[in-house]
Amino acid sequence: MTRGDLSSDSIFESARKNTRQETVAKKAAGEVERDPSIMAAVLDPAPRSRERWLRKMVIRQVRKGGRLTKTQALKQTERENLTKSPDFPTSLKKLGPLARQIAGKPIEDAIVQMRFSRKKVAQDVRKHLEYARDEAIVKRGMGLGAVEGRKGEPVEIELKDGKRKLVADRTGIYVDQAWVGKGMHTISYDYRARGRVNLMKNPFTSISVLLKEEATRVRLSEEMQKKRDNRKVWVQLPDRPITAQRQHPCW
Repeated sequence: MTRGDLSSDSIFESARKNTRQETVAKKAAGEVERDPSIMAAVLDPAPRSRERWLRKMVIRQVRKGGRLTKTQALKQTERENLTKSPDFPTSLKKLGPLARQIAGKPIEDAIVQMRFSRKKVAQDVRKHLEYARDEAIVKRGMGLGAVEGRKGEPVEIELKDGKRKLVADRTGIYVDQAWVGKGMHTISYDYRARGRVNLMKNPFTSISVLLKEEATRVRLSEEMQKKRDNRKVWVQLPDRPITAQRQHPCW
């Protein structure tokens, strides 16, 4: 018996013992006591707003007849994965050039660039790229064309900057976008003369990486070529109908 506990001959000991036995039996059976009213505060904090939102979505779906928008169709056919890193002890001015350096590169090339970079924070970015690559493979099934037999035929595409690129694997992973975000900062003290103290802010910055498959760049290249083919031929003096004709000159 622990100090402050009820004695074994107490009249309240039997009731507490029965309650304890019931709790142990429920835990053994896998039963968990859940109060819906308590859970609703977290799972459904605003029921009226939820009902209005559901009604709005149903009306929108009926009005469109079940048709998907272009964005929704692309979300179902193309794969992507967004990963945000923890805050690194660096500034935006130092991490921004690294984000611009890896944007648009295949994931393996971006990792090699960070591996041989002379920047101190580049090694943290390299570790985050490796984590983002592994997460995209496990969660989204990206980059598994060689294993599943869906690499596709090699095709030459045109990038946004006008360069040509040969895509041998349509499921290859590349860095579509990379941007940095400002995080919290810490304070350190700089002690000066005459009892003065300067407060120095130590910034923290994170980097977000959006990974996509090469099939997305193939589609964008085809859309660019189709738009270029459908463009009208420019003429210096187009043929226009003559308007406001008169029998005699107007002067």
